[in-house]
Amino acid sequence: MAPIGNLRQRPVRRLTQLYAGLLLYGVSMALMIRSGLGLDPWDVFHQGLSRLTGLSFGTVTIAVGALVLLLWIPLRQRPGLGTVSNVLVIGLVVDATLALLPGGGPLAARAALLVAGIVANGAATALYLGARLGPGPRDGLMTGYVARRPGRSVRQVRTVIEITVLALGWLLGGTVGIGTIAYALTIGPLAQFFLPVFTVDLPPREPVGPRRDDRIAAGPQPDGHNVVEAPATDCGQPR
Repeated sequence: MAPIGNLRQRPVRRLTQLYAGLLLYGVSMALMIRSGLGLDPWDVFHQGLSRLTGLSFGTVTIAVGALVLLLWIPLRQRPGLGTVSNVLVIGLVVDATLALLPGGGPLAARAALLVAGIVANGAATALYLGARLGPGPRDGLMTGYVARRPGRSVRQVRTVIEITVLALGWLLGGTVGIGTIAYALTIGPLAQFFLPVFTVDLPPREPVGPRRDDRIAAGPQPDGHNVVEAPATDCGQPR
């Protein structure tokens, strides 16, 4: 399996797809914000902080992403190019899109913005993850914690974190509504639909040194441990 973040394989396709996904993700967030019908849990939190601090939505998104990334350090997680780009690009794009996209309007138009935002978010998720250049800071936090606490599932940890940030965001004045429920119910199936289309196939990594079978056959290694291969972990949203 090719290592995440290795750009020696298909770099043009993967970089193009990564940044197309991040751009589309920022636009999709702005569409949902302008609908005024509810946001996903993390964006409810971002919006609440934005209203509390007076900072722009994008600035808060970048600041929270950077703080979450610092929490990777005790978890010994390594960010990829996609992780760092996620922190910077999405926040800049959402601010730029909000500056161009007017709010308000009739309910039908706002509902259309919401639907377009959710569908675009699902496609952006698949584009970003399919480039295989590193998880988003929030997903990396969840999977990193689970790796250090094998008794906890990703679903359990993610649910606890997202309920917490949703509640905090709501208390701070973030928008919770029908869009929040619609997002929660549809983003998983949408990402699952788009992922096979956008996932980049990478050739297997060439083995370095003795083959794994030979090392296992030889028994314990000099440090007293047998070779154990870590399982791959798939992430959810690129946040």
